[in-house]
Amino acid sequence: METRAAAQERYTRPAIFLHWCMTAMIVGLIGLGFYMGQQPPSPEKYALYELHKSLGVVTVLLLSARFIWRAANTPPELPTAYSQLLRTASHLGHFALYVLMFAVPVSGWVMSAAYGRPASLFGVPIPPPVAKSEDLAELWGTIHCALGSALALAIAGHTMFALKHHFIDKDGLLWRMWVRCP
Repeated sequence: METRAAAQERYTRPAIFLHWCMTAMIVGLIGLGFYMGQQPPSPEKYALYELHKSLGVVTVLLLSARFIWRAANTPPELPTAYSQLLRTASHLGHFALYVLMFAVPVSGWVMSAAYGRPASLFGVPIPPPVAKSEDLAELWGTIHCALGSALALAIAGHTMFALKHHFIDKDGLLWRMWVRCP
């Protein structure tokens, strides 16, 4: 594998900023989602739902900024020593993360509207994509939970492979997305 110096080409600062902001938001939202699901009905639980929905909207806005930035700025190439299989797996893994980062909040938006509790951005209403429907709410609730779990697993896998590259392969890949190089 390549040395850390050879894999030193970094992502841009805006890409790094968006990556870590979204990481914090999504990990927090997943944790909050699991926590809320375990709570009995109460005003506090419903306040947490509103916070969860608002932060989900912020995450979609960050993801939109990330898509725009990525379209205009090519990410660094993977090290040339990587096999085609590893390159393909990396691209598929990132594609899955992007799909899930989009699908989870959209499924939550549909679910929330179907329950008759449309999403908002800290009190500013977001137009509901569907009318109130208990059947749709149950379906989209199941989809939202399944996609959220899939996203949590994808993030765990992404983290595991990043740490493998850093501690086992010692190929410097992690430094490309780290907040700053040592």
